[in-house]
Amino acid sequence: MKKFNIPNYYRSSFIGEIKKARRVSDPRKKDFTPTTLNFGGLEVLVARHFGFCYGVENAIEISYKTLEENKGKRVFLLSQMIHNPAVNADLESKGIEFIMDTEGNHFMEFDELKSDDVVIIPAFGTTVEIEEILKAKGIQIEQYNTTCPFVERVWTASSKLGKNNSSVIIHGKPSHEETRATFSHAKEEAPSVVVKDMEEAVILGEIISGVRPITEFEDSFRHRASENFDPSRDFDKVGVINQTTMLAEETHAIAEHFKKVMIAKHGEEKLKEHFTDTRDTLCYATNDNQQATYALLEEPADFAIVVGGYNSSNTSHLVELCEEKLDTYFISGPEEIKEDGSIHHYNWRTGEHLITEAFLPVRRPLKMILTSGASCPDTVVDAVLDRIFDFVEVKRSREEVLLELA
Repeated sequence: MKKFNIPNYYRSSFIGEIKKARRVSDPRKKDFTPTTLNFGGLEVLVARHFGFCYGVENAIEISYKTLEENKGKRVFLLSQMIHNPAVNADLESKGIEFIMDTEGNHFMEFDELKSDDVVIIPAFGTTVEIEEILKAKGIQIEQYNTTCPFVERVWTASSKLGKNNSSVIIHGKPSHEETRATFSHAKEEAPSVVVKDMEEAVILGEIISGVRPITEFEDSFRHRASENFDPSRDFDKVGVINQTTMLAEETHAIAEHFKKVMIAKHGEEKLKEHFTDTRDTLCYATNDNQQATYALLEEPADFAIVVGGYNSSNTSHLVELCEEKLDTYFISGPEEIKEDGSIHHYNWRTGEHLITEAFLPVRRPLKMILTSGASCPDTVVDAVLDRIFDFVEVKRSREEVLLELA
């Protein structure tokens, strides 16, 4: 795996040693069991995989390198580099300006850009339409394109579907930057439509099979379908791709659902004429982090803390998994744990910011689960652990704990 040159203040020597020990003991990444850190009075179960992934480190490296190479020029990011407030705030403090927010609302118009401006494409990628606008202004986007290669792999899969005369069903959050970009690229090659979850997949399946009238497509999916999408024609053959940060389990289930719809409609012997299996579009890091979370949840614990940006899709899915088993607090950093012992956390389902008083159980010793999303710096996770130490008396030092991992 390539090593990236990112600022040292995103790396933690403590977390780094934990990850190093696991790489040594499990070089093929077959063991998803958590790392147990016994501090005496507090036992911390750390996920086997968490934190910065390949695509995120690549985007960060390019962003800081772009700033160094273009001193005196205006440097812009189309939107947030990654979904982490600490990283984006640091880039802003060094002079990068944002053109849009994560929903596509403009802080400035494209007309204000000049040909000698530098515009960085974020890790989520961007739409074909925006690429064409920037190129028309003479802005060189290729050199500063940080689109994750695993996102681009999804675009390649959609292109293959189009060449195979398949329509593209995209499993993703319709307003998410990556889904908007993937939809834009997919519709260049094939009729495309977005479904956000299994509930919508079932509705679409019933439209395809004729259980629901075809007019329901206009009501439910027209605003998420490519122009001139004809449900009476374009569902003859389909394949499923995804926003790379969705729950792997749900994407698999959605693909299987459409497979069964096609079998029921056309017969199993004709399945290959009507369904193309493309489930390998899942991001490896998303999959690893989710599998590591499943393994975490096999262990008994009192509560879980998941750290990451509140608009981070991959982080919200880790929270979703943990919430099924135990009290889970989704926080952006250590500052959300207050001096009075309360925790300010985020409800990813409703978008509400919540406060839980005295969130730490009284009994000792405590056992907690700790993990983070793919765009969260290790230093933030380390600082969250430090903050927990302010409320729980520990009897063993970090050095002692690390010796047990060697």
